[in-house]
Amino acid sequence: MAFVASERPEAQFARSKLISKYGSVPESEADVIVALGGDGFMLETLHSDLTRRIPVYGMNQGSVGFLMNDYEVEGLPERIAAAGRAVIHPLQMDAWTESGEVQSGLAINEVSLLRQTRQSAKLRISIDGKVRLEELSCDGCMVATPAGSTAYNLSAHGPIIPLDARVLALTPISAFRPRRWRGALLPHQARVTFEVLEPDKRPVSAVADSMEVRRVARVEVRERRDVALTMLFDAGRSFEERVLSEQFTG
Repeated sequence: MAFVASERPEAQFARSKLISKYGSVPESEADVIVALGGDGFMLETLHSDLTRRIPVYGMNQGSVGFLMNDYEVEGLPERIAAAGRAVIHPLQMDAWTESGEVQSGLAINEVSLLRQTRQSAKLRISIDGKVRLEELSCDGCMVATPAGSTAYNLSAHGPIIPLDARVLALTPISAFRPRRWRGALLPHQARVTFEVLEPDKRPVSAVADSMEVRRVARVEVRERRDVALTMLFDAGRSFEERVLSEQFTG
């Protein structure tokens, strides 16, 4: 096991305690990475593990902890051995700036387009090359993975998606026009293109998890089925169970 922790003092203390009990190996030599922190740190750990794609077992030493297991020092090897696997596929974001520069990134939760100023954003949305929404006036719009459907997507009143549903959520953020549009569920292989209308007057940024590109003109989003990342969850507390439970909480 390799133990990694966020900068929070409680996470660093937990890491020291676990290493003193179980020892630790470098991440490059590990069979499993134990991540101590919150959901944000779990995403950071998965992003840093894109090359080797080692399974990650998270323990909550943060705030929300939806993607994390409960923290407990005793019996960790047994918990990991009995853990279930959740395989997720990130989104590829390719963003063209107003100057013509292209920047790309991977998003485990969502790709978001957000207005940069007090002016609302105006976006044209195409799916697989066909324009589906000629003009969306909004604070922004996002494409969320099933893993990310319980994060920002849920806060924007998007749907919660089971991990094996093979669909993506297209969710507006504070849509002004058309008022009644609440988003769409898309096949996981769909390619989504956002075109920014009136970019000089209404600048827009694009964000793939924590990577931000400012003043974008066009953004394309697609799922990367060739990239598979694995999270481990305690027996009886699978990701699917958490998603189901989340839909019955107030």
